[in-house]
Amino acid sequence: MLTAVSEHLRNLVHTFSDKDQILLGDVMYSFDPQRFQRILSTQETKRIAFIDGGQAEIFNAGNFMVSFIRVCAHVFAGLKKKEMVRSEFFVINSTHWQEGEMWYKSVILAEGEKLVTEEQLSVNSHDPLLKRGKERAGPLILSSMARRFAELTLARKVDADFIVLDGTLDATYPGEENLLKILGEKVCSLAKSSSLLTMNGNSPVILLQKWGLAEPWVYPVTKITSFVKLHQHSRHVFRFEGNREVLPFLLPHAADALFLGYPYGLVFADAMARVSNQEQKSLFLRLVLNAENKEIREYLTTLDAHSILDSLSS
Repeated sequence: MLTAVSEHLRNLVHTFSDKDQILLGDVMYSFDPQRFQRILSTQETKRIAFIDGGQAEIFNAGNFMVSFIRVCAHVFAGLKKKEMVRSEFFVINSTHWQEGEMWYKSVILAEGEKLVTEEQLSVNSHDPLLKRGKERAGPLILSSMARRFAELTLARKVDADFIVLDGTLDATYPGEENLLKILGEKVCSLAKSSSLLTMNGNSPVILLQKWGLAEPWVYPVTKITSFVKLHQHSRHVFRFEGNREVLPFLLPHAADALFLGYPYGLVFADAMARVSNQEQKSLFLRLVLNAENKEIREYLTTLDAHSILDSLSS
């Protein structure tokens, strides 16, 4: 069957043409090889803050859950680390029946300043931005919202010439658009993956890689959205949004063999913000083994049966 699968996949690989168009939102943008622009290196140094976040689900009983979130900002001057700002907090998500609708609400528990407020995470479970088809999203979506909102709030507080976020500048959660509007022009983003398509059903990343320049380049699609290749020997093209003036200052960061073409500052921010499986298990055990939490432990029986099957097969 693998032979048949391989043959079918080969048939899906389209011939790439310069007559193709890139679909962004609901708008088609004609591909034009003349739009490629070189990214020129510079000897000037700027303070760049790279921001990323990590999260882990600690306890999930269906009707309520506990998540741990960590967001980090690392400021570099050139390739020298200058400053790190980190925030950690717990989010307790629960459901409430209110005015004939199911609402999700959260409690934020943090040491020091809260980057996210409970009001920001009070949302109707039937909000169109949260629903997946006809089904309402589960309370876990609030943890992802809290992480994203914390990253955006941290971006406003960090002292840097440019701020680079992991991901995009698209608003996908209720209230996120308001946070994006006040970020300012020094904030930009770089997405490790892209689900965009072309008119012929191709990936614009592969299309641009085939037609791109021999040196680092940027391909502007709109005033905000571009695609970039930050190292001439890299096989990776990334979706970039925001102020393109930062691109020359990212070139030195994109020369690390660990992830050639991807800014080292974002690699470092991801590593520092990531919540490991070991850390997640430690927090879970400290919660459920607390002698005062006997009633909470009873909710473990409501956990997803998949976790039981996984434990039996491991």
